[in-house]
Amino acid sequence: MAELTTTVKMDDGVNLHVKLLGDDSTSTKKPLLVSLHGAPGLSTHLEPLASFGHLSNLFRVLVYDARGSGKSDHIGPFTHDRWIQDIENLRQWAGADTFVLAGASYGGFVALDYAVRHGDKLRGLILRDTWANGKVGAMAALANIVTSSRINPDIHRQVRVWSGTLYDDKDFEEAVAEILPFYTPPEDVVSPEDLPESTEFQETIKYHSATQNFAFSVNMPQFDVRDQLKDIKAPTLVVVGRHDYVTPVSYSEDIAKSIPNARLEIFEYSGHSPPSDEPAKFQEILLDYLKTIL
Repeated sequence: MAELTTTVKMDDGVNLHVKLLGDDSTSTKKPLLVSLHGAPGLSTHLEPLASFGHLSNLFRVLVYDARGSGKSDHIGPFTHDRWIQDIENLRQWAGADTFVLAGASYGGFVALDYAVRHGDKLRGLILRDTWANGKVGAMAALANIVTSSRINPDIHRQVRVWSGTLYDDKDFEEAVAEILPFYTPPEDVVSPEDLPESTEFQETIKYHSATQNFAFSVNMPQFDVRDQLKDIKAPTLVVVGRHDYVTPVSYSEDIAKSIPNARLEIFEYSGHSPPSDEPAKFQEILLDYLKTIL
């Protein structure tokens, strides 16, 4: 498997940490798939790499740390406009006229905004555990967290996370640590896939509260694409875990109903991450969907 890890400079001089898989001598014959990670200021390219890296025999798979996250420059602006332009820059850098775009969690918000603005560039769209309305989504997630019987978080700290008013990186780290169990299925929900936990894509987590704060204090109040979903023409796969209380099933149902050519798949044994909770089923459904657009 050909693999390239490099730095790509954006039009404003910011450097992004990029990994491109499947880019060999026949790469011009392979379609491009770009996958966006979630959790701005926290997650990295390793999340989408674990979910989509196995497709490198069929696609050129491009994953990267968004600006403000991981090894990419922590230089703003951290707006959706800027993150969308970064996607456009990477598409052009990879030499693709059209491509498949995948977005997980917060990456799904950016993917939806991209699909609304640049739908002519998409041959496919994959949305995993996301929402289409920032105000309602963030407030509902906070409400579910503070009323959950599974965790006992510091309510004021969680308000700071979801309103984008974290004190500093340490505040961000403590906020994430106390709600991690909330993202997984309940203990009494057992997946039929008895697989060992993989550590292949794990790395030391670095917290960048400035990115998170901008995303949730500025971007989320402005993000609402519900009325524009009907204009998305790309064949769309919408994936969600039945036990996702951050971006609940109803949000994915509404998205799938509103996009004309959308397919909804609910994973009965998953929380916020079907690719890790039910990996075999996720890969099966993903390949079945991708066969229709290859």
